[in-house]
This record gives sequence, C-alpha cells and structure tokens, in this order.
Amino acid sequence: MTLRNHALLHLIALLCVGAVGFALVTQHVFGMRPCAWCVLQRLMFLLIAVVCWAGVLLTRFKASFARLSAGLVVLLSMGGIAAAWYQYAVASMMFSCDRTFADRFMVSSGLDAGVPWLFGIFSTCMDARVTLLGVEYALWSMGLFAVIGVLALTKLLRRAD
Repeated sequence: MTLRNHALLHLIALLCVGAVGFALVTQHVFGMRPCAWCVLQRLMFLLIAVVCWAGVLLTRFKASFARLSAGLVVLLSMGGIAAAWYQYAVASMMFSCDRTFADRFMVSSGLDAGVPWLFGIFSTCMDARVTLLGVEYALWSMGLFAVIGVLALTKLLRRAD
C-alpha cells in the first residue's frame, strides 16, 4: 500500500487537523470564544483524523482496515453534521447551552478542564454565534463534515486499493 492508495484518508485527516488549527487561531489570536457545541465538533474532527491515520497504519496488517476506517469516518461525519446542525438551528438560539448534550459530554469527559486551550467551553452558544465571510461557523463546520463524509464514502466504495 502506497501513499497514493491512502491519499483520501490522509486528505481527510489533514482537513480535520487544519479545521481544528483554524479554530484555535480564531480563538486564541482573534478572541472568538467557543461554546460546548464548538468544542464537541473539534473533538469529532480530531477523532476522524485519528481514525483515518489508524486505518492507514493498520492496513499494513490487513488491507480491509482502510475500508473499515472509511466506514467509521462516514458515521463520525454524519454525527458531526448533526452536531453542527443542532448548534446552528437550536443551540445558537438558546440563551445558554448549559446542560445540552455537548456541555454534559465535554464536562463529564474532563476534556474541558484537562485540555482547556483546546476543549475549554468559554462562551454560551448564543454568544458563540460568529460569522466568517458572512456564513456562520456552524455552517462552515457542517459543510466540512459533509465533504469529509463524501470523501470517506468514496474511499469506502472503491473496489480495491
């Protein structure tokens, strides 16, 4: 298996890491404070990257791991789309997203306190409603999750690498 055979998995992982990197720059350089749903999506992007790179590494032992990885990424991207949609359509209209699934999950996992520079919840969902080029961040995130899902589905449905 060569890099070319796993180019889609590498591309997906790089897109995810790039998205989280961009979010961190906007947070720490430009002061855009994230809400619980924002940091949950960061976690999902990072999980997708790990699944992609694990699939590439494990393919050395069995070729089907790349397809398994792509299948998991399709499911994770669907979860990401749902999270971004919920943030955009529901949570961003609420005064507080305290006690929503994202808040409870991130707090109970300990990630918000353990890695606050990455997963810290510093804003309410309504306050975190920010636009980039006239489009809300949640919609950009939803679009990227959709692109990732399509790329992973392409990898999954390919015959053999």
